[in-house]
Amino acid sequence: MIKIGVIGAGHLGKIHIKLLKEIDKYELVGFYDASPEATLLVEKEFGIKHFETIEGLLAVVDAVDIVTPTFAHYECASKSIRNSKHVFIEKPITNTIEEAKSLIQLSKEANVKVQVGHVERFNPAFLAARDYCSSPMFIETHRLAQFNPRGTDVSVVLDLMIHDIDVILSVVKSNIKRISASGVAVVSDSPDIANARIEFDNGCVANLTASRISMKNMRKSRFFQKDAYISVDFLDKKVDVIRLKNIDGEADPLAVTIDLGPGKGSKQIYFENPKTQSTNAIKMELEMFAESIMNNTTPIVSADDGYKALDVAYRIIEKMRVTADKSEFSSMTNE
Repeated sequence: MIKIGVIGAGHLGKIHIKLLKEIDKYELVGFYDASPEATLLVEKEFGIKHFETIEGLLAVVDAVDIVTPTFAHYECASKSIRNSKHVFIEKPITNTIEEAKSLIQLSKEANVKVQVGHVERFNPAFLAARDYCSSPMFIETHRLAQFNPRGTDVSVVLDLMIHDIDVILSVVKSNIKRISASGVAVVSDSPDIANARIEFDNGCVANLTASRISMKNMRKSRFFQKDAYISVDFLDKKVDVIRLKNIDGEADPLAVTIDLGPGKGSKQIYFENPKTQSTNAIKMELEMFAESIMNNTTPIVSADDGYKALDVAYRIIEKMRVTADKSEFSSMTNE
């Protein structure tokens, strides 16, 4: 069993603690949290030991699960890695690109595993749809959430959109050619709604929208490729696949067909609803982290993956800033 400790026992940290206790690959040794109030509540609720310092926790574990606010990710992770501990770290990997680069270098030098908590990779709907997304050429994502003060210390890009950035980078195997973006701060000091367009060298285009001031929650992605359309509902865990196939011989009179025009023949339309497994995505990512340690394999969502998603997120944020500056300048010159 892998001896693991949790650093950070807030809302999400408590979920991780509960799930780690259920995974037989782990022995949950204890946790550390900077808040005395949170420490007392968690210790009482879960009956696990709390440590007065991170160093004390690191001295008795093989791995740590870091579920702190983003600004503390680097300090906690770098300290853990320097103590030769494997690290699971919530998304985004760090607060800055420079910190992410440093963590990657440290993990290579220490020869430890680092997995980033981009949990949508383990969403049952995405797992069911993954094999269908062979070569998407247009992707559209909507991640909308009702307002919640928690998380508003950062842009909606780092808070919500980064989930879709990571998913897109995992299915599009091409370099990014161009990014354009715009966003608006409505109730926070940073953008609450944002739209980004990512163009890849292979011709694929991804259009992403994220909002944390929506009247309803939505987490949907649509993938379009040659002869196929895949819709993934991350919230309701549903997948719809529509595929076009050539008609060989006589067409099925009960099947739906589409006429492609003079001289182009027809194709049959197939509707599929791949079954999704009833799995807990957070629990699964923690289980896969254990597997990577025990089997000495690269985590499914590696530190490199976390860095790439963060890099694109900050490129989008910079594009939003430039767009806002241009808009402000145009407004001033037209007065």
